[in-house]
Amino acid sequence: MQLYTPLEIEQLQQNEDLPYLIEIMEWVKNFLGRPHPNLGRSGVVCPFIPHSLKSNSIRMGVIRAKDLYPEQVEEIVGRYRDIFLGMEVKEQELVINKAFLLIFPDIDIEEASKLIDSVQQKLKPMFVESGLMIGEFHKRNKSPGLHNPNFRPLRSPIPLLAIRFMVEADLPFLESPADPRLRIRYLEAYLKCFGDKFTDETKFKNAHQALALAKEQLKDKNLVH
Repeated sequence: MQLYTPLEIEQLQQNEDLPYLIEIMEWVKNFLGRPHPNLGRSGVVCPFIPHSLKSNSIRMGVIRAKDLYPEQVEEIVGRYRDIFLGMEVKEQELVINKAFLLIFPDIDIEEASKLIDSVQQKLKPMFVESGLMIGEFHKRNKSPGLHNPNFRPLRSPIPLLAIRFMVEADLPFLESPADPRLRIRYLEAYLKCFGDKFTDETKFKNAHQALALAKEQLKDKNLVH
């Protein structure tokens, strides 16, 4: 699968994937890259998008998954994790602007929530432990916004999976699983990722507290069983 930057998409001609690349590019610019009245805070929906577009740091590709099993999709996406980690970033400050958007145009709307969500859930622990985040986007996504539970920031016109580096602000997404074992994995990876590089002392303390709580809950759970 070929990956394209925004500038490369603008120059593409006679490519069968071009309509999907353009549609997602417009959605990135006009939804993720702009403020929204229901967002619940000031600024654009995704704070990194304007910088990612300006630095040409987003790469998009189309994956044809119509006849693929979920395990095959997991394998393909897993390979893009390796590609993402292996790509050199020339300027260190641009690291957090780097993102892959893997577009799945062949997946039916009704199937998207099953396939995209299940692949994301299966691969997320591996991604988090690599210092990455993987997000699931589709028209039926019900994940609420952090600042407005009625806002749906993860709805996209075409199903896709997004890969990016973990940032300190991702803590709420890593302390949310009900399973304490999963929470422990996520939080330990989070703390390891930032180590002594935390810029927000509050998030550092909150992560340690959440980890201690998860370990205590796991201990209580094991005693019950």
